[in-house]
Amino acid sequence: MPQMGPLLWLNLFIFFSMSFMLFFVINYFLPPFSKMSPVTSPDKPETLNWKW
Repeated sequence: MPQMGPLLWLNLFIFFSMSFMLFFVINYFLPPFSKMSPVTSPDKPETLNWKW
């Protein structure tokens, strides 16, 4: 029935709006991930200091 077409788009718009708002609320209340900073850099091998 073509008369029901606008109701389909209205439901899709409401679903999209609610999921978009949920996405922003979750991003607002959850803190971002903290990057772990190792003491020594993993890409540089640890060199020994032979001169005392």
